[in-house]
Amino acid sequence: MNTQEALQQIRTAPLKPVYLVTGTEDYLIQEIRQAFIDRMKKDDLEELNFMSFDMEESGLGAVIDEAETMPFFGDYRLIFVEKPYFLTGEKKSNTPEQDTDGLVDYLKRPLDTSIVVFWANYPKLDARKKITKALKKTETIDAAPLQERELRNFLQRYISNENVKISKEAFDLFLRLTDFDLSKAMNEIEKLLLLAGDGGTITLQLVQDLVPKTLEHNIFELTEQILKGDTAKAYQTYEELHLQGEETIKLTAILIGQIRLLLQTKVLQKIGYQQANIAETLGVHPYRVKLAMQQVAKFPLNLLVSMYDELVENDYEVKTGQADKEINFQLFILKTTEKIKK
Repeated sequence: MNTQEALQQIRTAPLKPVYLVTGTEDYLIQEIRQAFIDRMKKDDLEELNFMSFDMEESGLGAVIDEAETMPFFGDYRLIFVEKPYFLTGEKKSNTPEQDTDGLVDYLKRPLDTSIVVFWANYPKLDARKKITKALKKTETIDAAPLQERELRNFLQRYISNENVKISKEAFDLFLRLTDFDLSKAMNEIEKLLLLAGDGGTITLQLVQDLVPKTLEHNIFELTEQILKGDTAKAYQTYEELHLQGEETIKLTAILIGQIRLLLQTKVLQKIGYQQANIAETLGVHPYRVKLAMQQVAKFPLNLLVSMYDELVENDYEVKTGQADKEINFQLFILKTTEKIKK
């Protein structure tokens, strides 16, 4: 069950006796948590009917005992089970013995008077384990990070519901600056909505002014400027970063990473890989691959290889004291942009 379906059910439908919440998208997880708490308040339950157990400190025996205890002046008890590491392949030291067999038995006949929610917010669960299989047969809520289309739809609905518009350029930049991460996006969106005002528009300038750029974002811009052959802008970006105290060696290392991604994307494309396959193979966000595919379409493979080799050689020369780091970096910008202009 996806998050939107789950929120609707938690808010309005009869609650299930056991839930398993999987995935690592913090914003969605917090939304689900709040929905359970709000439902408890809506149903006029006493605070004594809420319990939370940290499995790195408590045993499952205590959870089962609590689940089998009748509610205090109410229809049900709400029990949160945090950090159920026993659902993963992770080994934990100095943790209580966990009665997973006892939990499997409870799951066969859970009580309607207890709502037990397992917060399994891990990148991966161990599907081979008996307890994992048993819990996955309960009401499972997927709070995994959203794919690009889902993220765009979610944020567009949210912005529209606030009676605000956003230009395409502003939206694309906003997603890029928040790394296509819903939690980061939601942390930044409120100030944009506030300054746009009711019935207003979030402009490109507004996003540029209000959403902070990381060093990686600045290097991405520098890479784009170099690949466009824009010597002046590339120099300006480098000087601004230098004045902000960023070390040239660090800038070189990140730029090497950017060019490596372009090179890898180009090579994988040539052997028939599609965007999703490239993203999975390289372990990077699909949107980064999408941008890389757009960039490398204009350049031959030998140019990207030459850029990469030169950067690696420059890095070696600087670290071995054979060259000045600032001069080397500036020469790289000059030579590469001139080469691209031709």
